[in-house]
Formats: sequence, C-alpha cells, structure tokens
Amino acid sequence: MKITDVKVWLVEGIKYNWTMIKIYTDEGYTGVGEATNWPGSPIVEAAAKHVGERIIGLDPMRTDFIWTKLYRDLNWVGPYGASMCAISGIDMALLDLKGKVLGVPCYELLGGAFRTEIPLYANYWFTGGGHNATDYAAQARKVKEAGFGGLKFDPFAHTNYLYGEDLSSNLSLTPELQQRAYDVTKAVRDAIGYDMDMMIETHAMLNFKTAITMADKLAELDITWYEEPVGPESADTLQAVRDRLNPRVSICVGERHYTRYGIRQILEKQLVDIIMPDITRCGGPSEMKRMATMAEAYNVLLAPHNPNGPLSTLASAHVCASVPNFFRQEFMFNDVPWRDEVIDHPIEVKQGHLVLSKRPGLGVDLVEDVMEAHPGIREARPGFYV
Repeated sequence: MKITDVKVWLVEGIKYNWTMIKIYTDEGYTGVGEATNWPGSPIVEAAAKHVGERIIGLDPMRTDFIWTKLYRDLNWVGPYGASMCAISGIDMALLDLKGKVLGVPCYELLGGAFRTEIPLYANYWFTGGGHNATDYAAQARKVKEAGFGGLKFDPFAHTNYLYGEDLSSNLSLTPELQQRAYDVTKAVRDAIGYDMDMMIETHAMLNFKTAITMADKLAELDITWYEEPVGPESADTLQAVRDRLNPRVSICVGERHYTRYGIRQILEKQLVDIIMPDITRCGGPSEMKRMATMAEAYNVLLAPHNPNGPLSTLASAHVCASVPNFFRQEFMFNDVPWRDEVIDHPIEVKQGHLVLSKRPGLGVDLVEDVMEAHPGIREARPGFYV
C-alpha cells in the first residue's frame, strides 16, 4: 500500500482555526488527523501541506518509520513549531488509517485500553459573562451540573497576550488585580465545592514575583494544579519556581514542551506533578504515548492539553485510554456548533466522560462539505487568534 495524496483544510473553531488533514492511499484506505496550533495557523496549514507532499509514495503502515524520517528530515528548520504540528497531524492520520486497515480502534494499536470512558475537565466554560466573581460562579455551577469532575480557568486573563484594558507589559498585577483574581477563584471554588478539581492557568504570563505571590494566595483554595508558572524555555527557571512554591501547590506544564526530548529535563529534575502535552503539537498520538510512558517512570500524571478541534479530542482520548498514569483530559465546554458536524459521528460525552467507541481508528471520518462551509479565518479580528 502506498500514500497517494494528502489534503489539508483550515476550519474555523471557537477561538482559533483548526488544521485538518486526510491521507489517501492506492488501496482506498484513508486516515484523518489534526495539526491545530495558533497564532499563525496559515503557517501550520502550509507546513502540513509541505509535509504531506514528503510522504507521497511511502507505506502508511510504517508509522514509526515515517515519524522518525520526518523528525530527522525537518530538524534543520527546528524540531518544534509548525513542522512538529504537521508531523503530529500526519502521525494522527496514519494511526487512524492503520486502525481502519486492521479493523481496530487506535487505543488497541497503543497497547489496549485501561479505560474507554475518559474523565474530562472543562475549559472555555466562562465565555458567557464578564471577568468577575458573580459571572464566573454562575457559569461554574453549570459545569458541575453537567457532571464534569474538574474545570480550568485563568483568573489573570486580563494580563495575557497583550490585550485587555488592564494590560501590564511587565506581567505584574496591582494589589487590586491580585484581589480580583483571588475573588474570582474563591467564587468558583465556593460554587463547585471541594469535591471538584480546580486547575489554575497562568499562560506563563506572570513575572516570577507575581507568580509566586498568587500561588501562595490561591493555595488555601485547594487548587489542583498551577499551570505554566513560567515559560518553557528553561528548566532551571522552573526549578527556581518549584523551590519557592508553596508545597501544597502542584505544577503542570507541557503544552509548549514538545516530544520526549522536550520533557526529559523537567522529569529528571522532578519539577512537575502533571504533564499536559498537546497532541497536535507534541508529535501526535505515537509521541504522546511515549511521553506518557516516560512520565510514568517518574510517577508523573498525564493530562493532555486540548483546546482544539474534534480529532484532537478523540486522538487524545485514545492515548488516555492506553496509559496507566492518566489523570484528566481537557475539553472545550463551549464550542462552535459545527464541532460535531465536521465528523461523521459526534463525540459522545456522558457525565463529564468522553465515551470511546469500538469503531476502527479514531472512529470517525471528516465531512468535507461541512469543513468547507466554515473555512478558516485569515484576517485578524477581536477575540480570534488567526
């Protein structure tokens, strides 16, 4: 069997574009994948098209060979970024294709299932109100009522990505803004109780002093983890945070740590309690499985980052099914209405759990006419990251 074509679509999502991929073969088998990342999704789209051209004529069943070939070929332009997103989407599509050829779900190819109902935590549940305690609390109650066992949010949202009227270019918070962040977080904890996980996101957009100060303030609210207190550039800087952080506060990083090589130092230095690789960035399901196995050796949990499209959600769930050290998977609580229309079987979520089917591969195919009815946005607009 040989790969004959690779098609790529840019599709509008709730917050940014999804990059969707489909691989075709000379025997009629196909596989679907996702390479979503942002900002700069047109760059990812172009990378996916280029990488797709590089695998024409190869045997799609040689998934690890193709991953390794692409990683080594493209390392010259950098081992991460757009090229790794493209590799991730191709790997996902190849695993889906192999599952369909063999007639088994992807989790069987990854070693079999520890579980097929995947506990989720909700993100993007807070989009219906303002950045205040009352609105956050009301929306958090809806997450609990829907049966989710956890939720995540960024109470410092006004500092992020250089937007918002409370912009602070040195990534600090005034006493007033620190209190607002605490009040919002306390309101959410009071709304959901202490029987739900509550993850705090910082987006690595607080300076060192502010990040430590806020971790101390929020520790009393029994936060499940403190996410990306610093950027991914230096394990030594993360070590400094770990040394200063309240021991009650767990650290989670990984959405910007790519491949097994990118997490080696943070695991060896025992800097994190949970890793959160993103399947459309880290190297795809094959690599996420390898990263999870590495983390298991250090007694670290896996909780995949996933503010992406439906294929990312399904592929992450298949990896989560196949590893013992799984915690929770991220899920977009609010999303575009066509999320389940761009695939031919909707994602099944029951009481905060994603239920995996026994259908081969990822269990779905892409619906081209629906994707083409919602093309990716290519010009900047408020609230959307192109």
